[in-house]
Amino acid sequence: MTGDTPRPDAPPPGDASGSAAPHAAPDATAPQDGHGGHGLANKGKLGLIVGAIGVVFGDIGTSPLYAMREALSHSRSGGEAELAVLGTVSLVFWALILVVTLKYVVFLMRADNKGEGGSLALMALAQHAIGKRSALVFFLGICGAAMFYGDGVLTPAVSVLSAVEGLGQAPGIGRSLMPFVVPIAAGILVSLFMVQSRGTASMARAFGPITTVWFLILASLGVFHIFDDVSILRALSPHYGVMFLIDNGVLGFILLGSVFLAVTGAEALYTDMGHFGKAPIRAGWLWFVLPCLMLNYLGQGALVLSDRSAAANPFWEMIPQPIYWPVLIMATLATIIASQAVITGAFSLTQQAVQLGLLPRISILQTSETQAGQIYIPAINGIMLVGVLLLLVMFPTSSQLASAYGVSVTGAMLVDSLLAWFIVRRLWKWSLPLSIAAITPFLIIDLAFFGSNLLKVPDGAWAPLLMGAGIVLIMWTWVRGTQILTAKTRRDSLPLSDLIEMLSARPPHRTAGTAIFLTSDPGVAPVALMHNLKHNKVLHEKNIILTVKTVDRPRVRDDKRIEIEPINDDFKRVVLSYGFMEQPNVPKALGLCRKQGLKFDIMSTSFFLGRRSVVPSATQGMPLWQDRLYIFLMRNAANPTDFFHIPPGRVVELGTQVSV
Repeated sequence: MTGDTPRPDAPPPGDASGSAAPHAAPDATAPQDGHGGHGLANKGKLGLIVGAIGVVFGDIGTSPLYAMREALSHSRSGGEAELAVLGTVSLVFWALILVVTLKYVVFLMRADNKGEGGSLALMALAQHAIGKRSALVFFLGICGAAMFYGDGVLTPAVSVLSAVEGLGQAPGIGRSLMPFVVPIAAGILVSLFMVQSRGTASMARAFGPITTVWFLILASLGVFHIFDDVSILRALSPHYGVMFLIDNGVLGFILLGSVFLAVTGAEALYTDMGHFGKAPIRAGWLWFVLPCLMLNYLGQGALVLSDRSAAANPFWEMIPQPIYWPVLIMATLATIIASQAVITGAFSLTQQAVQLGLLPRISILQTSETQAGQIYIPAINGIMLVGVLLLLVMFPTSSQLASAYGVSVTGAMLVDSLLAWFIVRRLWKWSLPLSIAAITPFLIIDLAFFGSNLLKVPDGAWAPLLMGAGIVLIMWTWVRGTQILTAKTRRDSLPLSDLIEMLSARPPHRTAGTAIFLTSDPGVAPVALMHNLKHNKVLHEKNIILTVKTVDRPRVRDDKRIEIEPINDDFKRVVLSYGFMEQPNVPKALGLCRKQGLKFDIMSTSFFLGRRSVVPSATQGMPLWQDRLYIFLMRNAANPTDFFHIPPGRVVELGTQVSV
């Protein structure tokens, strides 16, 4: 996937069958040895659990700020009836058990791709299990990625705004601060996005301890208020949840969308699996996070049972006045941490999507010399900041944002369940009845939540759907355009074997040194080689046909990185393999060639890149508007010299014009 394709030379999209985990851990916790969570093992299990609490559970840990309020406000009684309170707490509890604990912690965390999780890693695993490229699996994968980007924009907006809204409930001065809530939230978010370019290692070290304290605060507030009405413990029975849904009739189905807010962030349990390992995440959830969350929800329920007016904003009403400001500060810090995890995850997902050919090359900057997980993508950072600020303008309260929030997350969870079917049937080889029995309950739950959130389209759920559709369109356009261009290139190109025969029959003028020709198709003569022969009429002493490809695994070991195939005395074919969670570095990889007997000095080597100038065609390929979108994406792709870390002074670019 290099050289004379229009990016130039990311691999043809179909060549890679996997992708990266959507929610990546913030930088300080990123693995440093290239082997997922195992690189952190020396920190000890307790350290891994604390790290996971700071990264994996940051999103779900901010749900108590608004989930209970939204569910109560959408009930028929507005939260005034006892059944509404008991039913809401019951539905929240069983959603946490069924969706988070059973689906993700018990079931899906078994389906890992070399230790990595997430919708795109699951897509790669499903493709591998099927044994061939599947259009359905591929489409599900890009839909899951698109839904994550929607989640990545909504999470910072709704989390930070819900915390800052606590100013409006502040004792004595709350009413006077209300006009400043949105500007303050916008200021915090702008500051958060602006510091991304500097790296987040120093901040990330504090994520775990701060979030751990936050969960302890949630649990303490819950215990403090459970005694307001201990009968709230009845809500642990599913009976009240079922009766609540029946009592609300059709409205009960809509209520599920609000209840789902309590489990947003559950997919992070799976997607961040590679950063911490299964055991620390499972232990952190079962023994710490789940109890803390449930104690808080029970406390909110007990408070509302004892004081029905608290239903308007139960979380902020449960905070005693003497500690209101410290809790408000901690809530704001917790939401910033949750936002940081999603932003870093968007950077990680973009890097992996580029590797897999789902997006054009984008400038990816390292913010640390020692930790590969610390990356910064200016384009994505800017787009997300604009998106977040637009959401704050369009939906200036967390209640309005909450209506838009659930669709992207439920969509991603539905994709996980659908992809899990291929794993169960093809990889684990379960029988058809057993596979149906395992997947169907999760599909029913996901469809119920997704359907209930779709009913909120008029209230704001259109926003993530629109964002997701736009991202799917961009990915599909890039994939399809690259496939068309690759096929046209193959038709118009000369097979490499034929060219070598022609050169043997009529040897050109030879020049000393080594030439490396980057190409995405090692079977045909690279465009740059053909132009060099045609215009310069020379052939280097040594010639390497180099292809960089992405495999359907997260990482490739150094001893498996390089494949060298001698063609004749003048030509060698070299294939560099990278996992979908790695960033290509061609000079570093070529340094490994010495171990296989291929020696050359990188500073006396010339790299030849083929650059194509693409023009739209109304008579072939995609519709004209889609051709223009593809050309726009291609022209704004990052320079391949920077993307592959090739010394700029050693690069020669030769171009041609192609119509699509």
